[in-house]
Parts: sequence; C-alpha cells; structure tokens
Amino acid sequence: MTRFWIGVASAAHVRIGRAQGFMQVNHGKAAPLRRVRPGDGIVYYSPTVTLRGEDRLQAFTAIGTVRDREPYRGEMGGGFEPFRRDVDWAGAEEAPIKPLLEELEFTKGKSNWGYQLRFGLFEISEQDFAAIARAMKARIAL
Repeated sequence: MTRFWIGVASAAHVRIGRAQGFMQVNHGKAAPLRRVRPGDGIVYYSPTVTLRGEDRLQAFTAIGTVRDREPYRGEMGGGFEPFRRDVDWAGAEEAPIKPLLEELEFTKGKSNWGYQLRFGLFEISEQDFAAIARAMKARIAL
C-alpha cells in the first residue's frame, strides 16, 4: 500500500537532493528513512531558504516518488555520512503553504499548524498529497 510523507528541510538542502536524486531527513538519521518504502510519495516542506536561516520561505519545494533502494550512506565531506534514499523527483513549482492551511487535513483548523513540521518526517493522507501536488503543478502520477 502506497503511503505519503512530508519531509522538512531548508530549500537549499532540498535543492541539493533534487539535483542528485535523493532525500535525507532528520540530519541524516537512518531510522526515519526505514519507514519510507519504494513507491511512496514524498513532498518536502521548507520553512526557510537556508538551514537555521531568518529567510522565511514556508513553501513546498519538492515532490516525488521513492525509488527501490534501501537507505544508504552518502558522502557530505568532513566525515559526515548521512543516510539517504533515492527519489524520482517530479517536475513541479514551489508552492506556499499558507493558501492550503484550511484545505490540508494535517493543518485544517489548527492555530499551531507548524507543530507537526518539527518532526522532520511524518505521514500524510493521499488527499493532502494530491492537494499539495496540484498546488505545485506537479507532473506526478498518484
């Protein structure tokens, strides 16, 4: 059964993953990536452009499908080897979250809608994934 996920990372980090065909969450931890399976849908939310930046973005920045490969270590330099999963990223535009807050199940009616985003990776409904894909004008099969 296909599942759908939101990963959270700065847009700068998401852009690196998109360019190189991978996803990485929670500062490279393996355990969250083991919950994700081949064929699952992944969408990234970026609160900022840069890590720990003041450059607020609050937008969905990438969407794709997890490929058939187990988590593996990637080389980032300086001895940092975070775990990653390969992703087929779809062509899409970045889309701000605010217009979707009252449509998405995980944010609707919640004044603290950003709380769940602090977990770095969490499951969402197929309906939320489809709504985000539409907002991003994504070319992705659901």
